[in-house]
Amino acid sequence: MKGSHRQAATGRAELDRDDETSSTPPAPAAPARASRSRQLRLAALLLLLVVVVAATVRVIVATGPPTWDELRERAGLTNRDRLVIGVKDDQPGVAQKLENGAFEGFDIDIAYMIAEDLGFDAPEVTLLSIESEDRARRQARDADGSFVTVDLVVASYSITEQRRDQGVTFSFPYLETEQSVLTLASDPRQVASLRDLERAKVCTLGTSTSEQRLREAGANPIGRNRISQCIQALYDGEVDAVTTDAAILAGFVGPRPPGELPPATKLLRPKELRHWDIGAESAEKWGVNTGPVPEMRDLVNLSLQQSAKGPDGDRWKAAFDRYLASEQQYSNPQQVAVGRQPEPEETVEVRQWPWERWALPSPGRPRSGVPSAARAPSRRNRRSSGC
Repeated sequence: MKGSHRQAATGRAELDRDDETSSTPPAPAAPARASRSRQLRLAALLLLLVVVVAATVRVIVATGPPTWDELRERAGLTNRDRLVIGVKDDQPGVAQKLENGAFEGFDIDIAYMIAEDLGFDAPEVTLLSIESEDRARRQARDADGSFVTVDLVVASYSITEQRRDQGVTFSFPYLETEQSVLTLASDPRQVASLRDLERAKVCTLGTSTSEQRLREAGANPIGRNRISQCIQALYDGEVDAVTTDAAILAGFVGPRPPGELPPATKLLRPKELRHWDIGAESAEKWGVNTGPVPEMRDLVNLSLQQSAKGPDGDRWKAAFDRYLASEQQYSNPQQVAVGRQPEPEETVEVRQWPWERWALPSPGRPRSGVPSAARAPSRRNRRSSGC
């Protein structure tokens, strides 16, 4: 009996323990609550980060540099299928129109380079002949002889303070040369400066400032609208010399490369010429007349900045070597032009992504940023022949 009672008691105790076990509440939920709390804090932190980034991006977009596409839109190039550029047509080696209507020369290659960086392929570029006196107004003539306002002027246009004061908007310089003189090789006179042309008839472009310098030297300046007219006058004995930028004159000194098509502007009774270094102290720096829209100027400057500092710098060098360096042997000791692209005067900044503030190329050419270049020394106190 006692054993039965003990077994019964033991059974009841085990049942009681089972009941206690089944009725015991689960482990405390504190760890789960802590995990949810951490998740909420993390979510709040991420939300705050997103808000901060969004606000920062908005500020940068509002106050930072524009994108390349924004520059094109502000310059009026969006949805344009053609870019019109005014160029010279009678300057061998610089810009010359050929008998078949095509153009060739250093300026022509530079014009196409800039157009490409502005988003226009060669078939989308129209080149129109422009006279010196029309470069400031950007007025060129089309095939019908009507005046057309061009988008850009790439026409051996020297950057001068006087022209800037008159409202011409220039790009960064893309070539550096200097004033020089041509005479007939048969002329016995020696020309080491403009003063050696005292009382001589000297032809120059009528819109350049070299006329005043010739008068100060005692020469008799004769202005013409086109440099080819000056060269023809020299051939015909109507003038004793021609003066303008050396890069322009060099093209008339040497022979035309074999196999090239004849030019549209033909000179008669050509004679051998001699190129004189007159020791000009001031440099002639050529720039592009970009018109009054600042964004167009920035786009052109960005192209020149990339050709000077970016991976595509060989484009400028290839144009120089092909047209100007090849003329040097016929113009010694006068230097035709400096064989290095002038340093950009500052850095043009565009934005590809909101956080990027450095200079970038046109789409399709991802490159690293370009460091700022030192501003070129001012030449305000130096006079220019101003071709």
